[in-house]
Amino acid sequence: MKDWYLLYCKRSEQERAVINLDRQGVDCYYPQVTVKKVSRGKRVETIEPLFPSYVFVQFDPETVSYTSVRSTRGVADFIRCGAMPQKVREELIYNLMMNEDSEEHQRLLSMLPQPGDTLKLEQGKFQGLEAIYQEPDGEKRSFMLINLLGKPVKVSVENTDLLKK
Repeated sequence: MKDWYLLYCKRSEQERAVINLDRQGVDCYYPQVTVKKVSRGKRVETIEPLFPSYVFVQFDPETVSYTSVRSTRGVADFIRCGAMPQKVREELIYNLMMNEDSEEHQRLLSMLPQPGDTLKLEQGKFQGLEAIYQEPDGEKRSFMLINLLGKPVKVSVENTDLLKK
């Protein structure tokens, strides 16, 4: 019987892992989100993983072994509960699939700061400084421009450090 599991992939190697897992007959899913970024001075929409470095996989352990999945190029390891890979509820996967491009999901994303917004950092090593929001970087962090010694410097901060002004 096929069950869903969660894999942790090597940094920026989700695509490689998915290609190689597909070749083995393993079903793969990683939710993606459309993100507006500034690239080379222009606003562009890019598609990024919702959970960077993680891929949901569905397979039958009697057909494809855990070892061959774990040893696939791009895969680091299974998310485990003890010694065994943790099974993921099928309902969670289907809810993610249904909501991936829903209007509610897009509405929540639109509540994030927009490039160019002025913010005040309320925690972390840059606490108290004003910054200009640049873009999300995909792992609960954001790129900001802060003014240090009269010169703008691009830094990466935890999203929890942000306070919209």
